[in-house]
Amino acid sequence: MTKMEQMQRIESCGIVAIIRANSSSELIEVVAAIKAGGVDVIEVTMTTPNALAVISDVAARYGDEVVVGVGSVLDAETARVAMLAGAEFVVSPVVKPEIIEICNRYSKVVMPGTFTPTEILSAWEAGADYVKVFPSSVVGPSYIKDVKAPLPHIPLIPTGGVNVDTAGEFIKAGATALGVGGALVNSQVIAEGRFDILTETAEKLVAAVRAARENR
Repeated sequence: MTKMEQMQRIESCGIVAIIRANSSSELIEVVAAIKAGGVDVIEVTMTTPNALAVISDVAARYGDEVVVGVGSVLDAETARVAMLAGAEFVVSPVVKPEIIEICNRYSKVVMPGTFTPTEILSAWEAGADYVKVFPSSVVGPSYIKDVKAPLPHIPLIPTGGVNVDTAGEFIKAGATALGVGGALVNSQVIAEGRFDILTETAEKLVAAVRAARENR
């Protein structure tokens, strides 16, 4: 998959599902459930046990059916091994130019994490493809709208505080896509094996994004 294809898939879906699973088999079930609901962009965090093996398993199992990436990346070395394991995009909670540089070297999508307008612009000028705004739960959709006014050219992906009720507002505020964790991939629901709820929530999120884009 080319970098352009990766970006098209991310933007088309509009939802980046952030997953922290206890095992590869559990994560495969989660991916199947949310994919059935229309979410096919998956971020496996490095805080997941055996994260690299999990990424490799998902990439081998689904191929181009799912865009699998890695999250919570704090250094270039981790980004590199994750990309070699099959990660198509790299997400970091912070801005580290060396992470952006190595992702661009490997032609993979990179999403550094920011909070302030200065950080957002710095990440973009360093070569980010998208800029993650985290934690968005603190500021809400109005912050995205305010930031986009002077920085309309920078594609933002708010993460934190995004759920079925707020997804549409974040999109209307100018977000390119949304990072969604516990509001979609609920740990209790997973532990109880109620994967149908994951599918239903994924469907609602995708519908909310679509509706907001149509009425933006």
